Order: sequence, then structure tokens, then C-alpha cells
Amino acid sequence: MPSLESLLNKVHAHILKMGYLSDTFVTNGLVAVYAKGFNNLVSARKVFDEIPDKSAVSCWTSLITGYAQSGQSEEVLQVFHAMIRQNMCPQNDTMVSVLSACSSLQIPKIEKWVYILSELIDDSISARETWHDSVNTVLVFLFGKWGNVEKSREKFEQISAAGKRGVVPWNAMISAYVQNGCPLEGLNLFRAMVEEQTSRPNHITMVSVLSACAQIGDLSLGCWVHEYLISIGHKGTIGSNQILATSLIDMYSKCGSLDRAKEVFEHAISKDVVLFNAMIMGLAVNGEGEDALRLFYKMTEYGLQPNAGTFLGALSACSHSGLLEKGRQMFRDVSLSAYLKLEHYACYIDLLARVGCIEEAIEVVISMPFEPNNFVWGALLGGCLLHSRVELAQEVSKRLVQIDPNNSAGYVMLANALASDSQWSDVSALRLEMREKGIKKQPGSSWISVDGVVHEFLVGCLSHPQMDSIYYTLTGLVKHMKAESHCQLVCCY
Repeated sequence: MPSLESLLNKVHAHILKMGYLSDTFVTNGLVAVYAKGFNNLVSARKVFDEIPDKSAVSCWTSLITGYAQSGQSEEVLQVFHAMIRQNMCPQNDTMVSVLSACSSLQIPKIEKWVYILSELIDDSISARETWHDSVNTVLVFLFGKWGNVEKSREKFEQISAAGKRGVVPWNAMISAYVQNGCPLEGLNLFRAMVEEQTSRPNHITMVSVLSACAQIGDLSLGCWVHEYLISIGHKGTIGSNQILATSLIDMYSKCGSLDRAKEVFEHAISKDVVLFNAMIMGLAVNGEGEDALRLFYKMTEYGLQPNAGTFLGALSACSHSGLLEKGRQMFRDVSLSAYLKLEHYACYIDLLARVGCIEEAIEVVISMPFEPNNFVWGALLGGCLLHSRVELAQEVSKRLVQIDPNNSAGYVMLANALASDSQWSDVSALRLEMREKGIKKQPGSSWISVDGVVHEFLVGCLSHPQMDSIYYTLTGLVKHMKAESHCQLVCCY
């Protein structure tokens, strides 16, 4: 029996013979089948190039989608660029595939395409070409990947009101904020999106929003997102959409609502390795090490094999719960696999250092086939400080500062180690060195959600509009606590 692709080739030959190649509907269908149905991009491109009238957006979209699905990001952007040069206006489906392709670009390629696409807008005759919004949306995404959220926002503001009726520009900008450690800005933009009602958020929006909630611990908003998805008929989608389910598990776990995370996991229809990894790590960071390991060993019942992320979650479970012997066995298991990486060593060293096996941890650092990074030295330093190994802590702190000289964490931990040994002159010298190098300690921060609004507080920052009343209340609480403490002391005598 002939294969489906051989039948397609016969149909293609018949189309040529009958002279239907000039029929846009037929040729568009042929491009779509070759590109998306059979991933035969050589034939798809050949048919596409022979189409005399390329005015239908669908044929461009089919080719772009085919390239995106096969991981050929550069080809996607080349076709997108050619499409814009033909004054074509991409559809939502086109943009989804283009942004999907952009997500796998490395920094040098991002720089290249930012320049090329920016040139398109700069060279256009009209200030408001129909395709401007599409190009600016891609630039929002690329600048976000590049780590320049200010430029992302600048391009987002250049998108017209009509362009912002679609969800894709909003998703690109919210994602840019969240991926660059600006969760509050991402959530503020999400609220503006909901309040303006110009575009309805989809599951991709919600994945970014849930990630932002996880970063700042906003459980109430995370629960609202979950309920919103259910209210619009997406309860089944949560169970079947592994990305959405994984995001909910991650958010609930990081917000300390482990029971809700477990509920999402149990209701997931199709459980893959990524979903298991999220739940194992969620249990691990919440101190449920034994449950995390039980889930780890249960994976095989679903026909799944652990990957690098699974082993990392299991090692984290042992580290957070102080399961030394089980951690040693887990490290032996990952050492026999093809997944052993520097982060597994760092996690194992963290376990050994936490439980006081400092010398064994040092042996692992010396023997591992990787150069120790800041996480390795940081884990070892934490153990030294925890178990009062001051002299060793000073040496490890110096190593941490050497390997990551612009990070204040190493200097602060070294200062704490010196201070614990009353070496005040050395502490002063270290602080002077920090000032001379322009290294500033990252201020501590916390968030609290009140009536759906997230308030951020930074150490030493007095910019909050209600700061006077906050300090007035704190002063009252301190007086009250001192009075209670004094009463208890009097009662003891």
C-alpha cells in the first residue's frame, strides 16, 4: 500500500498536469500539507516559490509554521521579513509561530534581527503601515529576550489601539516583564489589560501571570487566575494542558499552598516528566522530602523515566529535609546516568554542608569535573557559617568573591563570617573595598497583597505613599510589644 506522502506526490503531479498551480486555493493547500502535515519543507518551499500570486496570508503562515515546528528559527524570520516587504499583514496564527521561533534564538541572532526589523520600520514610507504593529510585537518579544524591558515597553507603546485588540502584543510584553524579574510591572500590565477589556487573556497570558504570582508569593491573585480559568470553561483545559497545570503547581508550591498544588497534579489527565518535576520540586522546597522521593519512585508506574530536572528535584528534597543517606544514594544514581551536571553537584554539596559534613563537601568540590561556580561556593559557605567553621568560611567567602566579584552576596556573607569572629577591622576593610568597587548590597524586599493590589517594600526605601501611617502603626506595635515584655518580666519575679 503506498504511503500517504507518495499519494501526496501523485496529487502534486496531477495538479501540475491539470494546470492548477495558478489556483491560489489549491497551491495554498499544497504548501500547508507539505509544511505542516509532512514536515517536508523543501517541497513546501518549492511550491511556495512557484505561486504566482502570494497575496493570501495563509500560504505565508503555513510555511512559517512549518519552519517553526522544525526549529528553523532563522528561516521563520526570513520568511516573515519577506512577507512584511510585500506589505502583507500577518494574522494571529502567523505571529504565534514567529514568536515561538524567536524563543529559541541566542543573543547574537537576537541582536541581528532587532537591527533588521528596526530598519524595516525606520525605512517605511508611511508612519503607520498596516504591518507596523506586527513588527513592533516581535521587537517587544526580542528586546525582552535580550533583557531590555525598557525598549520592550517602548515598542509596546508604539503598537496602535487596533493592534492591542489582539492578545499577542500583551502576552509578549507581560512575558518580557516576568522573564526579566519585573513581576509587579507584569501584573500591573495584566490588570490594565483586564480593565481596558480590549483583549481577552488566554492560557499563554495566564502562564506568565502565574509565574509572576510565584515570584512575589501572591497567592490570592494566583487563586483568582485558577478560578477565572474554570469560570470561562477551561477546567478541562487545565487538566489536559500540561504547561498550564505545571504553572499552577509551581505557583501554589512557591506560595506555600501545597494542598492546592497536589490537587492540580492529581487532576492532571496526562502526566509528563515536566509535571512530575514541578510537583517533586514543590514538595522539596516545602520540606516534604519523603513525599517528594516517593513521587520520584512512582514515575515508573506512568512509564516515565527521570531526567536531569527530576534528579535535581530529588536531590533538593534530600537537602531541604536533611535526608543524608538517601541523598547520597540519589547522587550515586544520577552519577551513573547521562544527566549529571554542575547543578547536581551544587545541590549535593548543599546537602552535605547543611548537615555538617563539611570535609566531605570539600572533597566533592575538589573531585568534581566542573569548575566550582557561585552556587557551589555559596552552598559550602552557608554550611560553614551554620556550623561555626569561621576560618574555613573566610577562605570559602574569598573564593566566592573571586568567582563573582560584582555580586554583593559574597561580600556580605564574608563580612558576616568576619563579624562572627569579632574581626571588626577586616569587616571595615571589606566594606571599604565594596565602596571602592561600586558594589552595593541588594536591598531586601517583601510584598503584600491588599484588596488585590500588591505593595512592594524595599529596605531603606521611603517611597510608599502610606509610609507615614505604616511607621506610625509599627511604632505603636513596638511600644505594645515592649510593654507586654516588661509585664512578663515583672510577673516572673
